[in-house]
Amino acid sequence: MGVKIMETILRDAHQSLIATRMPTEEMLPIVDTMDQVGYHAVECWGGATFDSCLRFLHEDPWDRLRKLRDGFKHTKLQMLFRGQNILGYKPYADDVVEYFVQKSVANGIDIIRIFDCMNDLRNLQTCVDAAKKEKGAEAQVALSYTLGDSYTLEYWTSKAKAIEEMGADSICIKDMAGLLMPYQATELVKALKETTSLPIELHTHYTSGVASMTYLKAVEAGVDIIDTAISPFALGTSQPATEVMVQTFKGTPYDTGLDMTLLEKIADYFRPYRDECLENGLLNPKNMGVNIKTLVYQVPGGMLSNLTSQLKQQHAEDKFYDVLEEVPNVRKDLGNPPLVTPSSQIVGTQAVFNVIMGERYKMITKETKDVLAGKYGATTDPVNPELQKKALGDEKPITYRPADDLKPQLPEMEKEAAPYKKQDEDVLSYALFPQVAVDYFKYRDAQDTGVDATKADKENKAYPV
Repeated sequence: MGVKIMETILRDAHQSLIATRMPTEEMLPIVDTMDQVGYHAVECWGGATFDSCLRFLHEDPWDRLRKLRDGFKHTKLQMLFRGQNILGYKPYADDVVEYFVQKSVANGIDIIRIFDCMNDLRNLQTCVDAAKKEKGAEAQVALSYTLGDSYTLEYWTSKAKAIEEMGADSICIKDMAGLLMPYQATELVKALKETTSLPIELHTHYTSGVASMTYLKAVEAGVDIIDTAISPFALGTSQPATEVMVQTFKGTPYDTGLDMTLLEKIADYFRPYRDECLENGLLNPKNMGVNIKTLVYQVPGGMLSNLTSQLKQQHAEDKFYDVLEEVPNVRKDLGNPPLVTPSSQIVGTQAVFNVIMGERYKMITKETKDVLAGKYGATTDPVNPELQKKALGDEKPITYRPADDLKPQLPEMEKEAAPYKKQDEDVLSYALFPQVAVDYFKYRDAQDTGVDATKADKENKAYPV
């Protein structure tokens, strides 16, 4: 049985390279061809696509999903789900998580990849249980891969065992920063295969320049599925190129069986759009190269660009390397979490404050306090006790699942969204991004009533494209 391919062009590839700005109309003409390829799945939803559709593209993300579902007759559709944070940046109550899973599947999702920035499996259980209730849905639990003394093979295998016990259908090694080296991939995949009978998928980014070699070694070690992007939107901060991996395994026991002629058609289709993105500045050539700082500082590509823009706003670009050196210190103080949304933003922002103010933790952000208070879940290592005392005073950190503190939120959301509601799903859009969703609903109404949308647009400050 050959290795399976999960295609990321409709979600992570454009999220990583052009800030999730690909509109639905750019996707639909090629769906029929993509559907004939024989991909294991196509990732097309979740992650930042939801926010981006509403905020920047004037689109209903649910409508995008339905249109893609109509087009993909033979291929599974996959989404990325941030555990208890759903597709937002804070934890939501269980009733919102459950309803979101239910509606995602009802609108066309087959596989839900669920991750947590702390690898705290308690933050994933509600979502896994909700997916299991939906007929035909698969719950895949992703381990946010990172480096550090505590992240031993034993750490990963014990998590894998626990994931199997949770009732997940498969496991993903989610290497968001491109930190997994080829020979470490061999070790990790072998260890996981010995521990669990669940299929193992590997997701990485090309940021550090090793991803194709990492895939080669992982596939030889028995990984079941790899995530790739069609070549015009591959490499750089995206994934290895689909066609390259297909050709690499051709004629071997790992042969994917995918049709190169169809893949070439898909690449030909996306190439002019890639060129257009280069011309209009959406695609920054800087995102296309190898960024070796990733390996030195273990900072994901998206986090690097965040740090640059934060320093620019503070007129402190000369402090870039000081901040990069401060990142591992802050990460250690906060219990060495993997750096992925939202922990990467929390650690990065605190590092910026520490450097700019010339004194560490003179200003402690609300999010840093919440990590120290256990509100994001359990950290891998103990947090710095002095910092915890300084941030929390006499407040006791919590040790239970953070969402246990959240009362049901749906009834309230239903009430607040009622004036704008045209479909059940509007309540969920509102629950995740209240202000952004309302702005979109007003834009939608203006279009429906035939008001000049461009005029409404100019007045609507929520839409910088």
